[in-house]
Amino acid sequence: MAYIVVFAPLLAAAIAGLLQKQIGDRLAQIITTGATIAAALCSIALFFDVAMGGNARTIELAQWMAVGNFEINWAIRLDTLSTVMLVVITSVSSLVHVYSWGYMSHDPHRARFFSYLSLFTFAMLSLVTADNFIQMFFGWEGVGLASYLLIGFWYQKDSATSAAIKAFVTNRVGDFGLALGIMAIYLVFGSLQFDVVFAQVPAMAEETIAFFGINFKVLELIGFLLFIGAMGKSAQFFLHVWLPDAMEGPTPVSALIHAATMVTAGVFLVCRAHAIFELAPNTSAFITFIGATTALFAATVGLAQNDIKRVIAYSTCSQLGYMFFAAGLGLYSAAMFHLFTHAFFKALLFLGAGSVIHGLHDEQDMRNMGGIYKLLPITWIMMIIGTLALTGVGIPLLGIGFAGFYSKDMIIEEAFMMGQDGVAFGMFAFWIGVIAAGLTSFYSWRLIFMTFHGKHRGEPEVLKHAHESGPVMLIPLLVLAIGALFAGAAFKSDFVGKGALTFWEESLPAGPYAVGNYGHLVEDYAQSHASDHGVELSEAEAASLEAAMSEDEAQAAQEHAVEAADAHGDSHAAAGADDHGEGAEGEHHGHHPPTWVLFSPFVVTLLGFVLAWYFYMANPELPRRIAANNGPLHRFLSNKWYFDELYNATFVRATRVLGDVFWKFGDQKIIDGLGPNGIAATAMSSARRIAKLQSGYLYHYAFVMLIGVLVLALWLIAGAGA
Repeated sequence: MAYIVVFAPLLAAAIAGLLQKQIGDRLAQIITTGATIAAALCSIALFFDVAMGGNARTIELAQWMAVGNFEINWAIRLDTLSTVMLVVITSVSSLVHVYSWGYMSHDPHRARFFSYLSLFTFAMLSLVTADNFIQMFFGWEGVGLASYLLIGFWYQKDSATSAAIKAFVTNRVGDFGLALGIMAIYLVFGSLQFDVVFAQVPAMAEETIAFFGINFKVLELIGFLLFIGAMGKSAQFFLHVWLPDAMEGPTPVSALIHAATMVTAGVFLVCRAHAIFELAPNTSAFITFIGATTALFAATVGLAQNDIKRVIAYSTCSQLGYMFFAAGLGLYSAAMFHLFTHAFFKALLFLGAGSVIHGLHDEQDMRNMGGIYKLLPITWIMMIIGTLALTGVGIPLLGIGFAGFYSKDMIIEEAFMMGQDGVAFGMFAFWIGVIAAGLTSFYSWRLIFMTFHGKHRGEPEVLKHAHESGPVMLIPLLVLAIGALFAGAAFKSDFVGKGALTFWEESLPAGPYAVGNYGHLVEDYAQSHASDHGVELSEAEAASLEAAMSEDEAQAAQEHAVEAADAHGDSHAAAGADDHGEGAEGEHHGHHPPTWVLFSPFVVTLLGFVLAWYFYMANPELPRRIAANNGPLHRFLSNKWYFDELYNATFVRATRVLGDVFWKFGDQKIIDGLGPNGIAATAMSSARRIAKLQSGYLYHYAFVMLIGVLVLALWLIAGAGA
């Protein structure tokens, strides 16, 4: 099944791309969609076998390269982390393929589009199933290439080609950092295979390395370089500028990039290499700061955007910030939980936006929408569900809510707990998370109100022909809505709760929530092979474990327990033991924040909804007047904190000036001057002059012969005279 999951999309992409003229658009769609659905079904089966059944394994395929002692094998790594990603990628991709049958039905290049989609899917699958850093880098670059092709799919539009180039170039900055990190890993560890590297990580905790003449701790430097790669691919602060412009691609592309593939790669990288980041506290603090800053930045910019796809794009950027600051705080399982739930409701929102655009004949400006909920009732309901999941609507004390309620609130609550324990930027991340939650609620409901409610503000002719999408576009929305409704409740225990003690095995630490509430003595599992560092539990401790866990889970806890002396401190270990010694009556008995913390996301979410209703339903003229006044705050937010202008003034213009210098002086003066315009031109000129001697006229030749005879005679006379 693993072969089908990884290689079926590649085979389909090759057939649809190379044989599109022979097989036609229809068959290309059938082949690519069928292959992706088959991969999705096999991914689900692998998830239950590996993640639920505990049958993690690595499938060796072939030797890829061998140079001296350097050897890289191509393999498929199947553990809980990779199979979770397989389900996310293939399920969303298959639904996007089906949706595209309707959305792209009138495009003349459908075969090429579906080929690119499948290639994109394969690249991401090869990334998450990699067993070494080189194979992962192959998938990493493949995702970048495929995204370039898809963002610039409508290459006739200048804006699309510019956006594709912008995404490609911006990601090269991050990829350069990742490449340096991989080189440093090989230099330090002598291997790029995950298990070999991670097993040696604890021994390298205090080692240093010189980089540009400065000594750094090895793990801090490697972690920082790896995170630079993650920043680019996941559009974090400073390297985020490509993500909104990626909306120039077809809407199904936006759903795939923002929900399941490209932008999740950075989060996956940090989680896969968690063994390194756990022992790099300064880098982890930097990740927390960047993630929290991104969450706030993107949420503020989303307030002032009017393109329906750009609003959702900035919400993606903001939610990725949550995932990263969770990972920076050591909450890797919570980050993956939010990645998992986010895929469903974000794909739902993007495809819902595509349904709106399709129904309004390509209109994307929300200022030209309104009053269409009766004309697109199913799309409206699906967008409402996606918005409720994105904003994390739920009842805190009852633990009932939409998917985002379980995952986003978990991150916010655990950030508070980590801050209480003194983890760097923990409280900063908590407060930013709460503020960003309120802003998310405001711009999300602003989108709903401006798009579906109030009076129609666009052309009457557009409203007259507005229509609901067909079944082929609505069925994927319904499937995603199920995930947005129930994915959080269904998988909370496995990802971050009691089941996490055995669910993640060695691929990720279970997290402090599971540890504190279900009897672990430590905050994290060992970074690679926990059994090599395990400590035996006392009889009292084992009894407390049995009070809250099944026999198998208690045994797993004992086998994986290690002393809590890592970079995040050992306070959770003591707290977990003390609380569990009293017996666990509920999930929050051993490890829980104060009640006001539990309610803080709920309160700001409700406040955001009320404010959005007040501005866009009760007083719709008020935001128009604010926009018309174009005050400094509105300009600042609508211009996205002026990052494009800043980068254009510093990097883009400087690069163009430098390019002009190299072109005019380096290329034209030196290369062309010495080459085509220099030596080569002189040779050509000399050849033309000599060629004139070969005129073809007999009297020319006779004249030359006469001159030659005269010269020879003069030479002989002069020689005789001497």
